[in-house]
Amino acid sequence: MNKTVEMKIIARIHTDFGSKFGVPRQSGLVESLRGEVVFEPEYRSPDAVRGLEGYSHIWLLWEFSENLREGWSPTVRPPRLGGNRRMGVFATRSPFRPNPIGLSCVALEKVDITQERGPVLTVLGADLVDGTPIFDIKPYVPYADSRPKAVGGFALTAPEAALAVTVPPEAAAALPAEKLAALKEVLARDPRPSYQDDPGRIYGLTFAGANVRFTVVENRLTVTEILPVSD
Repeated sequence: MNKTVEMKIIARIHTDFGSKFGVPRQSGLVESLRGEVVFEPEYRSPDAVRGLEGYSHIWLLWEFSENLREGWSPTVRPPRLGGNRRMGVFATRSPFRPNPIGLSCVALEKVDITQERGPVLTVLGADLVDGTPIFDIKPYVPYADSRPKAVGGFALTAPEAALAVTVPPEAAAALPAEKLAALKEVLARDPRPSYQDDPGRIYGLTFAGANVRFTVVENRLTVTEILPVSD
């Protein structure tokens, strides 16, 4: 007899990404991105994270809450292949899957036990939208999780930062230095869809409570303005 297991949301992560556009395509690509994992009230027990501070990295299992759709396709077009070739969905990390479950390895910077929010995990390198539901947290165990001889298929090496980024001083002043540095790393990795290359187009993403608008001409990305997100 088949049984269905109910997935419980144990926490949510808070990041600088207000929407999925611009989020790095894998965790760890931009280590300077900082996020906070805040547990739901039912799971705010300090005992539940006892010993977690002894690990440098953790696994987050989460929901692709921004990519829910009816049905699924057995093949997808990975951005890594320019969006021109189809691969089996189970040979990719596409968000469009039979079950919208994501898996990310992030650096654990610190574990705080707070009175108001309970345990709060500060993580680095997360590739998640602000408010993403977390189903589970597991420690990264080097002897079991690291496979130096593993073969990576068509994603053998990490993609290099492809764009030179220019931010005019008047736009740069809209963000704190730490946030601006992280934003530049995100933009350098070219957040545009692989099939878009329009020099006349103004793109936009939400980052750290601001609307960031930019253009791309050849290999140079220029930020045109950074404005507060309007209510």
